[in-house]
Amino acid sequence: MYSLLFPGQGSQVVGMCSELYKNFNLVKEIFKQADDKLKIPLSKIILNGPEDQLKLTQITQPAILTASYSFFKTLKDEFNFNFKDFKFFAGHSLGEYSALVCSEALKFEDAILLVNERGKAMQNAVPVGKGRMLAVLGAKIEEIKNLLDKQKDDICEIANDNANGQVIVSGDSESVRKFEIVLKEKKLKSIPLKVSAPFHCSLMKPAADIMKKKIYETNFKKPLFEIVSNVKAQPESDPNVIKELLIEQIFSTVRWRETLVNISHLGIQNFIEIGPGKVLTGMVKRTIKTANCFSINSIADIKNLNDKFKK
Repeated sequence: MYSLLFPGQGSQVVGMCSELYKNFNLVKEIFKQADDKLKIPLSKIILNGPEDQLKLTQITQPAILTASYSFFKTLKDEFNFNFKDFKFFAGHSLGEYSALVCSEALKFEDAILLVNERGKAMQNAVPVGKGRMLAVLGAKIEEIKNLLDKQKDDICEIANDNANGQVIVSGDSESVRKFEIVLKEKKLKSIPLKVSAPFHCSLMKPAADIMKKKIYETNFKKPLFEIVSNVKAQPESDPNVIKELLIEQIFSTVRWRETLVNISHLGIQNFIEIGPGKVLTGMVKRTIKTANCFSINSIADIKNLNDKFKK
């Protein structure tokens, strides 16, 4: 059995999906649908840039969703791929929307509007320069939690538990800088992230409040595949619960390491990443040593996967 993984923010690159766009009318239609819904030239930004525009959160989020959905639909409809051997779909942060669209719980045209609004709300929740994110490398999650517990009055929280030895903290600039000094004293490596806002921490609660109404007003159906939630790191298929978890996800830790571990414990050792980049494949390899990983971000990758399943 297999699990399908969808990337989140940070996997974007100018020109992603251009090979599919040139070769398949289906992908051109998906891109046009995104442009029409958002009333912006999203296709042009995805295919040609400029990069600084693609990096804007409200652009990045629908761009990655559009790219991931294009890869999925190409695999499914152009290559007649059968997903009968897949049990779970999971997406990293924003990727959870891709997972929901591809599992037919959410229509693409609804999701594209939601992630665009999500990007705006997250960007506007904290004034530029007032928030910061920091990657902590080589430390165990428990060690980071213990250090953060000593900074209780500060807003510096675990935003992403990505993989063994890769944790991201998020919060207000001053608190995160203080924590950076603590890490240096403990001889723990950290790297400041070039992000426009402090995602997945309590500072994002205003964004969650904005998105609550929009998410509840959107029609969700029961997904065809169980969705492993970022918030719970457990499978979920109830549309009402999924809505609540998407709202909570905005200001909560992305429990990606636990998601991978729990999928593995449920008997899945085969992980396919679909969409731009190979970030999630790297996280799987670091976390589940026995896992088989395969990433799909080209026509050659699609053909290889198809051939593998036909054997």
